[in-house]
Amino acid sequence: MTGAGLTAGDVNTEQAFTSSPGNSAANKKAARKAAEKLVSVNTHGSTAYKIGPLDVLDISVFKVPELSQTVQVADIGTVNLPLVGEVPAAGSTARNLEKSLEKKLGTKYLQNPQVTVNIKQYNSRRVTVEGSVKKPGVYPIMGSNSLIQFIAMAGGLDENSDSSVLILRTTSGKRSAARFDMSAIRSGQAKDPAIQSGDVIVAGTSALKKGFNSILKAVPLAGAFALL
Repeated sequence: MTGAGLTAGDVNTEQAFTSSPGNSAANKKAARKAAEKLVSVNTHGSTAYKIGPLDVLDISVFKVPELSQTVQVADIGTVNLPLVGEVPAAGSTARNLEKSLEKKLGTKYLQNPQVTVNIKQYNSRRVTVEGSVKKPGVYPIMGSNSLIQFIAMAGGLDENSDSSVLILRTTSGKRSAARFDMSAIRSGQAKDPAIQSGDVIVAGTSALKKGFNSILKAVPLAGAFALL
């Protein structure tokens, strides 16, 4: 997750970075750095949604209705449009794709074209929510989403929840985890972390804690991060 925002100093440092017995100074340092990355707050523009395969786009050209249509991004990340043909879309923001299409249309076909791209369906970026929630499942990332928003999408915590939530993430082949207290987030005592595509959110119960015992020992509360 990129963008300016929350750093380690913004959370309860004593609570967040007190490691379990036996953890080395190097592990503490790694946990601190990873926590800053996980809990950083998205800023407008720097983390705009990037189009992916299977997303559905509404593309309109001002005063040229015959060029306006709804298209789905192909598996290879392209869209096929009148006049310009196959155009790369995956990895671009809607605004970047607008500029690309305006350039292509303006080069040969239209004078000062104005293109608008809206994402109609977010099918490429998803997050899994499991554990003690009312509606476990896979949910799309629509713009910027936080932990609280995904828990809400899953119907909220159920009656068996102990208020702890584990976020599992894989980055460049490395797996990592962070633990958060939903009660502290809702009361404003802890920051609401941003979520990224591919994350697995596990809402804890007493029984679940036993299954994740080794993870929970390595992951201090309130956002400290540890490699599994």
